[in-house]
Amino acid sequence: MELDLILENVPFFLKGAYYTLYVTVISMFFAFIIGVIVAVARLKGPMWLRLIARFYVSIMRGTPLLVQLFVIYYGLVDYGVTLGSLTAACLALSLNAGAFLSETFRGAIQAVPKGQTEAAYATGMTPAQTMRRIVFPQAVRIAIPPMGNTFIGMLKETSLVAAIGVTELLRSAQLLVSQYALNMPFYLAIGVIYWIMSIGFSAILEQVERRLARAY
Repeated sequence: MELDLILENVPFFLKGAYYTLYVTVISMFFAFIIGVIVAVARLKGPMWLRLIARFYVSIMRGTPLLVQLFVIYYGLVDYGVTLGSLTAACLALSLNAGAFLSETFRGAIQAVPKGQTEAAYATGMTPAQTMRRIVFPQAVRIAIPPMGNTFIGMLKETSLVAAIGVTELLRSAQLLVSQYALNMPFYLAIGVIYWIMSIGFSAILEQVERRLARAY
């Protein structure tokens, strides 16, 4: 009977999985941009910009993601800013992951041998050209493994956005639990779905790493 209920609600689970992936991909895209900007600001920016970037990273890394979600979704309402639950979820996850990725990119940029930067300057490249053409491509290659781990971690952290009403996997299970008054089958089902998605993306990440290793 429990298996029948799970099979009967597969389309509902798939819809939840779609929103889980949607939030993850959109948030990771903007987190990547934020991470690069913050990393460069901390390494190359003037002192005041470095301090702002450090403060941002400290706040995002030092407070729970759930609190950040509530501040953005519920707290901003007090100041006349009302965001949809999906928008608030993507914004909070982007800002949170962006802080972590900025540290990843900062370390990756610093890992590029300084001799290559000096050689680029010797050929007449400007600092901006050196960063764009020499340093950044190598830094991204170095950062790909931790970026993949961040993506998989975010995939699972999207379960928190159920708290603000986004109908991703966890929220889908909660709705089914309320409807059928059964807990175990639906929570186990989404656990299996999360697990399948995680090992799937892990396998893709391993393939990417192997190809990059052969390329370089």
